[in-house]
Amino acid sequence: MPPGVRLMQKVSSTRAFAKIAPRFIPAMDRTVHRLTRGKVLLSAKMLPGVILTVRGAKSGIPRRTPLACMPEESGSWILIGSNFGRPGHPAWTGNLLAHPDADISWHGKDIPVRARLLRGEEREKVWEAVLAFWPPYATYQSRVEREIRLFRLERRG
Repeated sequence: MPPGVRLMQKVSSTRAFAKIAPRFIPAMDRTVHRLTRGKVLLSAKMLPGVILTVRGAKSGIPRRTPLACMPEESGSWILIGSNFGRPGHPAWTGNLLAHPDADISWHGKDIPVRARLLRGEEREKVWEAVLAFWPPYATYQSRVEREIRLFRLERRG
């Protein structure tokens, strides 16, 4: 585990982090990602991350969102709609439900993907892996009544 990860896990479980992080982290990630031409995603120093590009559910306009992800050995990625433990599903999850064909930037490469919302036993199995991967997700789930959405992204084409 890289230095500072345990501290970041504790900090990311706080309510103060849930208030500040949604405004600060995505803006910082988008800026650094753009300035480095897709080579650097600062938050990925703690957790693997992608930049998700998906059309808006209502507008149809492409939306770019930096997100933590859990890479799978099969070559797919799991996205976790935690919204930092705040009420309401994050907007990007609604966009993926409306438009499952999307693109991600992964280690500086653009990859076309198709998203699938996980349900039932499949979701439960992946949720256990997500909690082992980043334990603060359990704190996020405990703060909200909604079930945190999990999506599997698989390469298209």
